[in-house]
Amino acid sequence: MPVSIRLQIKTMYNDFSPKEQAIADYILKNPSKVSHSSISDLANELEIADSTFFQFTKKLGYNGFKDFKLSMLMQENDLPAISIHENIQKNDNELTMAQKVFDSNISTLTDTRKLLKEEDLKHAANMIGSSKRLFLFGVGGSEIVATDAYHKFLRTSISVFHSTDYHIQLMEVSLLTKDDCAIIISHTGRSKETIYIAESAKETGAKIIVVTSQANSPLAKLGDIVFISISEETEFRSEALASRIAQLSIIDSLYVILRFFTQKKSQDSISKVRRVISGIKE
Repeated sequence: MPVSIRLQIKTMYNDFSPKEQAIADYILKNPSKVSHSSISDLANELEIADSTFFQFTKKLGYNGFKDFKLSMLMQENDLPAISIHENIQKNDNELTMAQKVFDSNISTLTDTRKLLKEEDLKHAANMIGSSKRLFLFGVGGSEIVATDAYHKFLRTSISVFHSTDYHIQLMEVSLLTKDDCAIIISHTGRSKETIYIAESAKETGAKIIVVTSQANSPLAKLGDIVFISISEETEFRSEALASRIAQLSIIDSLYVILRFFTQKKSQDSISKVRRVISGIKE
């Protein structure tokens, strides 16, 4: 199934110019109106030239406005107004607030799931499974996701490495080889530290899996395989916080798939971990 216009806009939003972001916001807030209007009517409403709206549809990957509008008509039910899942009001009680946070997380997971591709998941799992060593990299909030991944992949038969210290991460990336795999996590895909790690990993010939929310980010362009997490920023919570649950789910998926591919070896590893944690000697 092709990616919806809403998801296309959300994955590319930070790469739009201010004028393009204004067009994107208008589309997200007025999907029905956009799908039933002419390009001239929309351009007049936005006070832009017809050609500006036309070029925006081209940037989304459509042949032009007619192609874009046809897709809009087919996807009307998938284009709700932005941030409908978490619009916390002053008179909301604590339970309502919590429920809206849950609804937002469910929306984040649903949107991210739509972007998953079977060939990418299979390729990534094979890439990890065929590597001698797996390294996890991330800084700031993304380091939390990297640590969670480390905690999971320790239960597999793969030799896995991760440090919370950025300088040690730099030392680790300098020692990568073409036989290793790196999972690099960054919400924006624009962190200078993370991009430098990815560039350094690329120079070693290591295989690179990127997890980010921005499909056109500098980091995404360095990945052999890229997984995109989708989320919305709201008044009370940043987009980065919302995307974390999607990134964790992507990592969980890769872990489960790898466990299935290497069932016998992974079962031996997890049995050893469980015995030690429970205090039972072999």
